[in-house]
Amino acid sequence: MKRAVVFFVALLTLFPAFGQIPKLDVKAICEARSADAKKVGSPPDQSITDCMTDEESAKQQLNALWATTPVPMRKQCQSDARSLGITSYLDLLTCIQIAQDTKSRPRKEREKQ
Repeated sequence: MKRAVVFFVALLTLFPAFGQIPKLDVKAICEARSADAKKVGSPPDQSITDCMTDEESAKQQLNALWATTPVPMRKQCQSDARSLGITSYLDLLTCIQIAQDTKSRPRKEREKQ
């Protein structure tokens, strides 16, 4: 139930004002990750505090990229994140970095892979 609430809140906040990164509840995301790890009986990958630090760092990096990232690429990354579940700044940053890297490669090099 808690995960559903966090997902719903994250989904509602995923639609940012024009040109701004989405506003996500980092603490709720990190707490949900920790709770999910406990449910399956595995230790969390990191503490909630470390998770929040990583998410805030990703948010700062994303802030630097967001305005220069083409809108279709941003929308695709947001859509992909929503389809995978809880969105995080780290997820969005990674998606944009991969998309930009892929776009910048010559076509012949991309076709080889």
